[in-house]
Amino acid sequence: MIRAGRAARAGRAGQYLALLGYLVFLAFPFVWLLSTAVKPARELGSLHPSWIPRDPTFANFRQAFAEQPLLQAAANSLLVAVSAALICVVIATPVAYALARHRTRLSTAATGWVVVSQAFPFVLVIIPLFLILRNLRLINTLSGLIMVYVVWALPFAIWMLVGFVRAVPRELEEAAAVDGAGRARVLFSVVAPLIAPGAAATALFAFITAWNEFFFALVLLKTPEKQTLPVVLTHFLGAEGVADLGPLAAAAFLATIPSLVIFAVIQKRITGGMAEGAVKA
Repeated sequence: MIRAGRAARAGRAGQYLALLGYLVFLAFPFVWLLSTAVKPARELGSLHPSWIPRDPTFANFRQAFAEQPLLQAAANSLLVAVSAALICVVIATPVAYALARHRTRLSTAATGWVVVSQAFPFVLVIIPLFLILRNLRLINTLSGLIMVYVVWALPFAIWMLVGFVRAVPRELEEAAAVDGAGRARVLFSVVAPLIAPGAAATALFAFITAWNEFFFALVLLKTPEKQTLPVVLTHFLGAEGVADLGPLAAAAFLATIPSLVIFAVIQKRITGGMAEGAVKA
């Protein structure tokens, strides 16, 4: 018994150490980015960089806002990312329900195609996509970019929600059907509340995908006042095309904050929803 207890404690300690190492690995880029953002120019050019700035300054943040329209770009990114996330969840929910509850050869093939479509590189679709949006007069518009992000994130969103829908007991739907509820009411009154944590996770995935995406935004948006934050970050170039590290790090640090805040808020709701669902089950 004593030996088994020691082995269990050693295993738990090993798990905590592995988790700590993983957290340090994830936090390293963020900490280094913050350190770079508050360093003066002479420290950025040092041959022996240090973790902690010797003379921290916020001049890089002031310079970043003075050189580029960060607030406008952040507003554009927020509008595009939130809209894409909401539309993606609204479309993916009934599609995932249909694929989960009507399991035929067609639905199986559709699910497989959803997964395979995620392997397509951006370069393969950018030319036909550009031509389609040009015919629809959606080039250089945020609405066109939102449409692209919805289409790009939708397959994986459907695949995510299918798993959550399958976890909902069919007995609950059958009981609602006995009470006279139709398919639409069963979906929105019974299934949707139970898969709310999954819908939140899906929305978070779609939001982060749209918030961080660069290639489509670079090709489709030409007007500076319509460009998103990842595109504007590429404008922090000094003489001879060399990156201006201080303002770039400051702007990049600010660009990471919204996704972290939204993740923190949604993560609490996901955890609370899952715990509530487990109690009800």
